[in-house]
Amino acid sequence: MKSKALTKMLLSALTIVFALQLTAKADGFNTLLPQEKTQKYGADSVSCVINISLYREFLKQWKASDYNSPVIKDIIGPWRWVFQNCPLASENTYVDGVRIMQYRIENEKDAVNKGKLIDTLMMVYDQRIQSFPNHFKTGKPQQGAILGRKGVDLSTYDQERYEDAYNILKQSIELDGDDSDGTVLIYYFRSVIKMARKAKVDSSMIVDTYDQVIDILDHNITRMTKAGDTKWVENYKNFKGNIDATFEPFASCPDLVRIYGNKMAKNPEDTELLKKITNLLDRRGCQDDALYLKASVQLHKLEPSPESAYNIGRLLLKEEKYNEALPYFEEATKSEDSDKAHVAYKMFAETLRAVRNYPKARQMALKALEIKPNDGSPYLTIGDMYAASAKDCGNNEFTSRVAYWAAVDKYNQAKRVDESQTEAANKRIATYSVYFPSLETIFFHGFEEGKSYTVECWFREETIVRASK
Repeated sequence: MKSKALTKMLLSALTIVFALQLTAKADGFNTLLPQEKTQKYGADSVSCVINISLYREFLKQWKASDYNSPVIKDIIGPWRWVFQNCPLASENTYVDGVRIMQYRIENEKDAVNKGKLIDTLMMVYDQRIQSFPNHFKTGKPQQGAILGRKGVDLSTYDQERYEDAYNILKQSIELDGDDSDGTVLIYYFRSVIKMARKAKVDSSMIVDTYDQVIDILDHNITRMTKAGDTKWVENYKNFKGNIDATFEPFASCPDLVRIYGNKMAKNPEDTELLKKITNLLDRRGCQDDALYLKASVQLHKLEPSPESAYNIGRLLLKEEKYNEALPYFEEATKSEDSDKAHVAYKMFAETLRAVRNYPKARQMALKALEIKPNDGSPYLTIGDMYAASAKDCGNNEFTSRVAYWAAVDKYNQAKRVDESQTEAANKRIATYSVYFPSLETIFFHGFEEGKSYTVECWFREETIVRASK
């Protein structure tokens, strides 16, 4: 049976050879100059085509058996001949060669032989780069992608050669940048950790590399999200989760602060470093450390923007440094992004309220409402200021309570325009309604429930007379 199959394959191969000689369609063979024929198919083009046909036919049988057939032994001879004698004939020689070598490595028990097979696998990758440096469809360089696969395989099959794998993977990412494969990023990060543990690189490189690979993954998550490719968004998120889990033992805030605090002290004008510090500390939940604020302020000095101003203002507000936060929030309101400007106005109003600059705080809350009239939270802020200043708005039992009417009006307005504020508004209404003037006090001062009333204070509001319940 085997001899019949072999005869059939040889006849098929010879047919291919004759076809190559009779038509220019098959790889453009007849259109090549003699030296180009020799270059593509080697010195013996007939043997080249025959051996390609042989190993490909055996490979087809091997794949059909789910890579369990002993026919793998018949593949190796003709494949090796093609690899050695006509390396430019087809890129499939290298794609197939990787699969063949991987199988042999995984099934080899002898350590010495296994090492030789790994070397052969590395050689397959190297010769593919040399023979086919550009992608056959796009024409773009593919050295980075091939090096990535080479580095992953070396990491997988020979963990003792971690330094070689590190150098290969590093070169791959340098070449491919944002186009780097997620698996390559994972193995590169692992190789850096191993290099650090073996004292081959400084331990700070673990943090730097984490920042580098996460930036690449975030770039691709954003890109794929915009493209609507949910499958690849999920894939990149999984890659990111893998790297995050690997980084966890090295991600303590004190360690990050120690490493990057020293770097910042040496290079305080390095904007890229400052961006790296703020991004990394933000990712790892280390915003409470003083370094985060320090780096943010320094970056803002070098590259001011409404966005960085907002970030600093938020940090200062969290530390209750209200007066320091005010100029940053004011700058943040100048953002060209309406959503960001809206939030900045709200935070500016809240900070002004904290320092009891109620008139300006009210102005800023109204600015926020101009941008988003259906956001109820600025009305809550205004109402809170009315309620806080009620006692200062009058000089007797009646006038020192009328501002609570105006405050409750704002709370009602908040939930009217924004259902999400209903619970917060109702709590305030319940709290401050009890401070309304009593019915007796209203009558004593010559007023009547349900009638209109103008509150005159640092603000002026038309409201309705109501008695406490």
